[in-house]
Amino acid sequence: MAGSIRQRGKQSWEVRSFAGKDPATGKKQYVTKTIRGSRKEAEVALGRMLGEIEDGQHTARAGTVGDLCERWFAQAAPDLSPSVAPEYRRLLDNRILPRWGSTPLRRVRTADLDLWYSELRRSGGLKSGGPLAPNTVTRIHAVLRRALAQGVKWGWLTTNPAANASPPRAHKQQLSLPDPSDVARLIEAAADVNPSLPTYFRLAAATGARRGEMCALRWKHVDFERRRLTIARGIVEAGGKLIDKDTKTHQVRTVTLDEETTAIVLAHHDRCADLAETCGTTLSPISHLFSHEVDFSKPWRPGYATLAFGRLRDELGLEGVKLHHLRHFSATQLLSLGIDVRTVSGRLGHANASTTLDIYAQFMTQADERAANVLGALLKTPDPS
Repeated sequence: MAGSIRQRGKQSWEVRSFAGKDPATGKKQYVTKTIRGSRKEAEVALGRMLGEIEDGQHTARAGTVGDLCERWFAQAAPDLSPSVAPEYRRLLDNRILPRWGSTPLRRVRTADLDLWYSELRRSGGLKSGGPLAPNTVTRIHAVLRRALAQGVKWGWLTTNPAANASPPRAHKQQLSLPDPSDVARLIEAAADVNPSLPTYFRLAAATGARRGEMCALRWKHVDFERRRLTIARGIVEAGGKLIDKDTKTHQVRTVTLDEETTAIVLAHHDRCADLAETCGTTLSPISHLFSHEVDFSKPWRPGYATLAFGRLRDELGLEGVKLHHLRHFSATQLLSLGIDVRTVSGRLGHANASTTLDIYAQFMTQADERAANVLGALLKTPDPS
């Protein structure tokens, strides 16, 4: 990289160097300084300028936070989940861009981000002006950090100021989990709402499948002979439309069903087949397990299952219990019975067992106590008599 020195007057010099192209306009950008002193001092200043440009301190190619966020989101959105992309867009539009959009990237400092996070915690509510939950601030930070990280990869920044920032620690919510008798009550009461709901709830509790995965199930995914269920897809709702997509971890998994659950699903299949035949159609391998259509061609909306569950929960007085807690119920019951973490993780479709441990560590106490008792029995000192 070369620069130039031009004398402007006695003991006055202009030092100038190319600093890349503006990311938004593509125009060439230059850094210019006026140095008072000797030519030797101007040469020293030019050398310093070239070093600073190389380090990214003066590069005009950095643009603004808004430039980067828009470019990053346009590239990232096609690879984001249909439910995640709108959330990122909302956080950009409502939180990040109003505060940082016009700020040059080179002026974003870690300390300023930390101050902003503190302000959000104190009075970040958009409507009330009240405190913003730590988990919300953490999500805002995560989006901004991803955008800035991409800026580093593109050369717009030399370092990511969000990488060393200190957003509030996300609080782990205390789970209000149903016990087996609660789940049994929910399943029994569900028949009065929709004849397919008992099977949905039973299968969700038996497999730990996510609600979108449950809605995406088709009859080709059920192997009655081997009592196997393949969980391959997920349904999400975005923009009022249902989208069939990969599972959350982009993995296909197969879980074994117990005999009673298999029988319940088989009875559900026969009922659906009878209904379809009555309406002049038939079930096919690609028909959905859960559908409001007589030919079972369209899946339930995930929100329908949540709404139905919520109404039953309120009727039964199960305060704080959510549909997703059937997934937690499945995991915690298995862990408390001593089933190894890797098996539980596989059934849940977690990317790795560490995720399972992180979420359910608080429920490992009973298994740990049993492990201690087993080892204690093995190491028991023989009775000298």
